[in-house]
Amino acid sequence: MDLATALLASTLTMAVPLLLAALGELLVERAGVINIGLEGMMLSGAFAAMVTTYASGSPTLGVIAASASGAILGGLFALVVVYRNANQVVTGVALNLLAAGLTGVAYRAVFGITGAALTVAGIAPIAIGGLARLPVVGEALFAQTPLGYLALALVPASAFLLFGTVPGLELRMVGENPQAAAAQGVAVARVRTLALLACGALAGMAGAYLAVVYARTFIEGMSAGRGFIALAIVIFGRWSPVGILVAALLFGLATALQFHFQALGLAVPYQFFLMLPYVMTLLALSVSAGKSRAPAALGQPYLRE
Repeated sequence: MDLATALLASTLTMAVPLLLAALGELLVERAGVINIGLEGMMLSGAFAAMVTTYASGSPTLGVIAASASGAILGGLFALVVVYRNANQVVTGVALNLLAAGLTGVAYRAVFGITGAALTVAGIAPIAIGGLARLPVVGEALFAQTPLGYLALALVPASAFLLFGTVPGLELRMVGENPQAAAAQGVAVARVRTLALLACGALAGMAGAYLAVVYARTFIEGMSAGRGFIALAIVIFGRWSPVGILVAALLFGLATALQFHFQALGLAVPYQFFLMLPYVMTLLALSVSAGKSRAPAALGQPYLRE
């Protein structure tokens, strides 16, 4: 495999979990909710995928369990934020701490304290006929795992949902002016709850990708800030599915470059390469500041009049 092909394939691999989580965050932010708990949902999804796959031998069941665990946390978030009007940022931080603590305790309870890495079979990529043999792009685009294909397919699907359907219009109305949406007969709480459930399921799926595709094991804290990077991707992508795809690929490239730079054996401390995605996150947020408009009611609780 030449360098360009390897770099493109690595970029797609690194971008898939970011894309899944960011598309989920797009739905909730379009509905006017900031879900800082994205990191915790990814981590719980990774743990659920690992445990279920390890016990059943089926990565598919692992992905389903990961989506369910993320949706449960999304439902918990909705219960506190949508129905009790708690502060969204504080609730999200609490959710992240809860997920980090629970997964750590549960991992020791299930597997004990062991220095040996537990591994699972994982999900193998599926090559699409002759397309997978195309030069440079073939292996990267057409030899993905089902989760990879799903993440890419969700980009046009999300765009159609948001901008081509009545439920999408209602979701955007809730995110812009929930009082006006309610006056038009839209059930604001239901829309925000469904968005949070979908976001949790996608974030859990992103965690499953880390556990049963990328690492094929579980390590405490293995989401490694990807939930926060997904938040930045939504802003950098200007709250549009296509923009989020482009941003996820850029962040995937930054993550992939750190591995390729280390492999080149350059006389630069490896910690410098490790911080590339996080430096890029700060740069993206600074570049995006003031150049895009968030949904008008983002972060605001909905109070019935």
